[in-house]
Amino acid sequence: MFRILRHREPQPGQSRTVRFEGRDLGGPVSFFLVDAEPGQGSALHVHPYQETWVVRKGEAEFTVGEDQTRAYPGDIVVAAANIPHRFENVGARRLELVCIHPSDTIMQKNL
Repeated sequence: MFRILRHREPQPGQSRTVRFEGRDLGGPVSFFLVDAEPGQGSALHVHPYQETWVVRKGEAEFTVGEDQTRAYPGDIVVAAANIPHRFENVGARRLELVCIHPSDTIMQKNL
């Protein structure tokens, strides 16, 4: 048996980022499919679990605790649990990221 969540085009003015929580379809993993303009990114936040990012397109700057790094298509970045972190599109083109949360729900506290 399988379940499927069909893609829906965003409405004008609506974010192109998709939020998926595994519990909605009985899965153990949640994620964001980020589609961000230059200069956009996440607020500083924390999770009680590790977060893994997969850069698909563009250039991102990640801040994890006091450390910063840049990542490019094909790079994978992992942030430790309970450490404040964020990302920002620092490139000239759109940023596409997969933000993987090893939980059936996204547990996030914005700082």
